[in-house]
Amino acid sequence: MAATIRLMRFGKKGQPFYRIVVLNKAAKSNGKYIEEIGSYNPLTKPSTVTLKKDRYDYWKSVGAQISTGVNYLKLDEKK
Repeated sequence: MAATIRLMRFGKKGQPFYRIVVLNKAAKSNGKYIEEIGSYNPLTKPSTVTLKKDRYDYWKSVGAQISTGVNYLKLDEKK
């Protein structure tokens, strides 16, 4: 099973809130996800990112692809 780590948008119009989730690559982008591993809130100053680092590292180690949106957050540099 190929997996992808990507952002899933929630919130209302003009007030985005994102969850960092692991999806099956063949599934719909807004469908059921395997696991939620964090969140990203771009509206706070500075932007806040919460992440379950152990789960993120696990999914990367089993070969999960990282989307460009998640890559933009530079989670590998966060502690």
